Amino acid sequence: MPVNVERTELPGIGIRHDVRTAAGRRLSVITFRDGGRELAVADPHDPDRAEVALEITDDEATALSEVLGGSVILTQIAGLRDQVDGLSTAQIPVRADSPYAGRPLGQTRARTLTRCSIVAIVRAGGVSPAPGPEDVLSVGDLLVVIGTPQGLDMLTRIIEGS
Repeated sequence: MPVNVERTELPGIGIRHDVRTAAGRRLSVITFRDGGRELAVADPHDPDRAEVALEITDDEATALSEVLGGSVILTQIAGLRDQVDGLSTAQIPVRADSPYAGRPLGQTRARTLTRCSIVAIVRAGGVSPAPGPEDVLSVGDLLVVIGTPQGLDMLTRIIEGS
């Protein structure tokens, strides 16, 4: 179900973007004219008052957007598995002994050899959805993959180098 985002000019302050949750709560992101940013949850009894307000840095805003975006992608992928017969998902770790650690994703030839799609790379800094062949794999990355069970097994062996 689409979510409406309301944009409100706050004269002399900045801009507020509001999202109304399914539970009827208002979540706001206020971007101040000086570049600062704040997350706020409106008081359910007084919508003009924030029940909770948190200042966040640019780095924190970026990390939060990556975490939220990544969790949505993973949830949608998990839902596909239940909807499409024969389709499976896997999370394949890139270990230190992988021959592809430090190398571009395209060198795995994952899609060509296994007919599987690597749909995201989850790493300490967040999620990289729809990675391209030039994206370099790092030790500790988690590859989110869709394909047949046989293809996923083959791709796991390729990434592991076995």
